[in-house]
Amino acid sequence: MKSYRCRIRMTVTSSLLLLLCACGGGEGSSDSGGPPPKGEVALQIVSFGDSLSDVGTYEPIAHLYNGGRFTTNPGQVWVQNVAQHYGNTVTAAFTIDLTQKLSPQGGYGYAEGGATVATPAIDNDFLLDVIGNVEMPLTDQVTSYLGAHGAFTGNQLVLVWAGANDVLRAGSSPGSPAIVTTAANALATVVGQIVAKGATHVVLLNIPDVGATPQGLASVDGGATLTQWSQLFNSTLSAALATNDLTSKVIFVDTYTWLNQVLGNYKGKGFTVSNTATGCNPSTTPRDTALLCSPSTYAHANADQTYMFADQLHFTTRMHSLLAEYVEAQIAASGLGN
Repeated sequence: MKSYRCRIRMTVTSSLLLLLCACGGGEGSSDSGGPPPKGEVALQIVSFGDSLSDVGTYEPIAHLYNGGRFTTNPGQVWVQNVAQHYGNTVTAAFTIDLTQKLSPQGGYGYAEGGATVATPAIDNDFLLDVIGNVEMPLTDQVTSYLGAHGAFTGNQLVLVWAGANDVLRAGSSPGSPAIVTTAANALATVVGQIVAKGATHVVLLNIPDVGATPQGLASVDGGATLTQWSQLFNSTLSAALATNDLTSKVIFVDTYTWLNQVLGNYKGKGFTVSNTATGCNPSTTPRDTALLCSPSTYAHANADQTYMFADQLHFTTRMHSLLAEYVEAQIAASGLGN
């Protein structure tokens, strides 16, 4: 998901340029190495999706604010935790630069903050004054991967999580249901493409209840419409998977149910604040976005562990850790590793 109306002034351009020059403009990665896998099997991680899975597309800019990912930085997102579980690391496939261009970095983390499933997120100004409308839809992410690598392999774990931005941009017009169902069907089509291109271990996450986020709760109807579209997206996705004979070919993770279960027992999960406040202090976090959140802008010193949400839409470090454990359990239940 993305934080709407998140904008950084271009007055920082000269400082950013110095930073990028000092850092060499980005860091490549072979996405290999790390400790012996806790999951028993060593797997290379390939991920597609939006900001909930973005491992650092905008880090060259966000680093100036000690940010880098859409969480309570310097914490990791769930994709990175899953990669470590299987003895690997994952870095961004592309990163942004000051010319408002995405540059390939050699990583396998294709997920990008702001991405929808199939269409550019044209109705927003997400970091517009710095990066432009560069968010690569999921369909383009997969096309980009295939253009670079040709196919998937049997030693890869392909993680796919997208659709929340489609729900957010659907709004409440008569055409909203069509936007949601089109996106869900497109996601099933992309999954079919991934399977057809050789992927044997595909993990597909449905979307959580967007209406249960702080942004949802703050909306006019308390999140009811966003919850309705979240449910429509998930039911359409499940039906499309069945229709295309894909249900048995993916490891399905129900994040909708998972999030509501955590909300129902948030204190038992170690949180002191559920979805009623954010771990990144809106008054001190630049543009009130988790992308630019750091320990100096936390609501409390240990907010990354005691809050569920970093900002209005994104998870804290602890929430990402719990999600990773849940995903790993689903993968193990499928018979792959532990």
